[in-house]
Amino acid sequence: MSKRKEPPVPEGKEEAAKRSRLEDDRSDRTLANRLSLSAASAVPNVSTAEHKRLRSEGGSAWKTWGPYLAERQWGTVREDKSEDGSCWESFSHDDAAFRAYTSGEDGLLGICDDQAQLCQAVALWNGVDKRLKERFFGLTGPQGNHGEDVKEVYYYLDSTPTHSYMRALYKYPQVPFPYEKLILENASRTREEPEFEILDTGVFDQNRYWDVVVEFVKSTPHDILCQYTVHNRGPDSACLHILPILWYRNTWFKQETNSSADKPLMKVSKNLKHVVCSGINSLGEYVFAVDASSPQILFTNNETNVQKMNMSSGPGEMSDLTNVENRFKDAFHDFVIHGNQSAKHLRQGTKCAFYFTLQVPSGSTRQIRCRLYRRDEEPCQLFGKTFDDIINQRLREADEFYSLVIPGNFSLEEKLLARQAYAGLCWSKQFYYFDGRSLPNGSGEVRRNSRWRHMLNNDVISMPDKWEFPWYAWWDLAFHVIPFADIDLDFAKSQLLLALTDRYQHPNGQLPGCEFQFDDAHPPVHAWSCLHIARKLHGNTDVEFLKKCFHKLVINFNWWMNQKDVHGRYLFSGGFLGMDNVSAVDRLMVLPGWHFMQDV
Repeated sequence: MSKRKEPPVPEGKEEAAKRSRLEDDRSDRTLANRLSLSAASAVPNVSTAEHKRLRSEGGSAWKTWGPYLAERQWGTVREDKSEDGSCWESFSHDDAAFRAYTSGEDGLLGICDDQAQLCQAVALWNGVDKRLKERFFGLTGPQGNHGEDVKEVYYYLDSTPTHSYMRALYKYPQVPFPYEKLILENASRTREEPEFEILDTGVFDQNRYWDVVVEFVKSTPHDILCQYTVHNRGPDSACLHILPILWYRNTWFKQETNSSADKPLMKVSKNLKHVVCSGINSLGEYVFAVDASSPQILFTNNETNVQKMNMSSGPGEMSDLTNVENRFKDAFHDFVIHGNQSAKHLRQGTKCAFYFTLQVPSGSTRQIRCRLYRRDEEPCQLFGKTFDDIINQRLREADEFYSLVIPGNFSLEEKLLARQAYAGLCWSKQFYYFDGRSLPNGSGEVRRNSRWRHMLNNDVISMPDKWEFPWYAWWDLAFHVIPFADIDLDFAKSQLLLALTDRYQHPNGQLPGCEFQFDDAHPPVHAWSCLHIARKLHGNTDVEFLKKCFHKLVINFNWWMNQKDVHGRYLFSGGFLGMDNVSAVDRLMVLPGWHFMQDV
């Protein structure tokens, strides 16, 4: 693949160039070159390979794997087991290093299957941080002077709707990551002051950072090529520790027995080069391979380190546990940062990693290549020229697909913007799990979401943002599906229908708000969205789709009429609009006497 050239830094303009360069990388120049070559060509009147994949039963097999891994699982309501419902405090970013999740997983620009049974992502260490970088950092709602906010620099660069080709970029500082500085400085600022961002900390001065480009490419629905390309943008040679990680989501924590038969298992292959994943789930057996002659393979278990959980300090201050055997979730952190050898000696577990230490000269590039494939579909050649050919083919197919989707009269810049906007849509799909039956019984004050015990959410859903809002909001999604319909009409329709199933919609007809309060009444735009999507069927109206929606939409309308129409004039009142329509009063509070709020 062609290399991207970096712009020269003008004399005396280092600070401006730093910010400009960080922003420039959102637009991939190789992509710009490809688009400019085809801009003048006529749009072919034939289906592309990606369209054919989408037509094969809605692309269901090709969508088995995708970017469904959350970017933040900690601090969510579904992981909150506290009595007072303080989700931010009950499961913090520090806790995520050594506490197993119960309802999902997260990672750095990773992938998983559509049930998040098996997850793959990358971990990084720059040699000076006190934490192994396994997930994005950000401020909690109470910490940020403007609420929760991710404090990282990363971009979604490309993706097809079946995720046959995906690319993203993360910028990782070569100096210590400013965790404390970001927390303290934002805590000192008022709501009237701007946020203190990572670009304000100086960690990217002199371009001392790594560009980590992540690519996932599917050869078949169950054969995924993973390519990590690291660029040293700094002025000096630097060392980067990189760990492609594969792990099972912990679904066995509820089981009464602790038998090994109840858990999936990963173990090193006979040739000591690959990892064989023998799941007890519907996925079957997978093999995780890396392009290296003698890879160092680490193993541990995706389970809570109870000893650390009972300590008050964060993972960065636990050097006293160097010689304590660690077979838990944070074993790779202890191995890389503190030299704990437990993970090196294990030969099986529920979490594994290939471990590499790369010394990269200034301006140079290194690559790590992995492959995750179903064992009964073993490729004839894992790496080498075949690997390159598959990547190049899927990239050409992505170009062909978007040449039909994006209007031909767009300028080159508009095409780049549209292509990356669609990438953002595709990358923002996430597996979401919520089981209302597992909600603790309330004592005294009614617990959050206690009226929604019928819910069983176990699906891939379009998220507002996989870090700041890693939970669905149906009125947001009603707008997400409008552009989704341009690239994947079946997915758009399936999302709208999902909200109307018995696993989501309340028996009284209400659609859930979001996990912070499913009772919140979000604006009634679902019917409008269904009608808009139905009219996307090649200029006609998809009557069959509307028939599937109509009955549940009528039930939802009746709920609005019975609950939110004070005077029976079809003008609904109250409801939650969040930051989209800030008012002087809390719309969810019942006003005294006979007063009410009316929305027009």
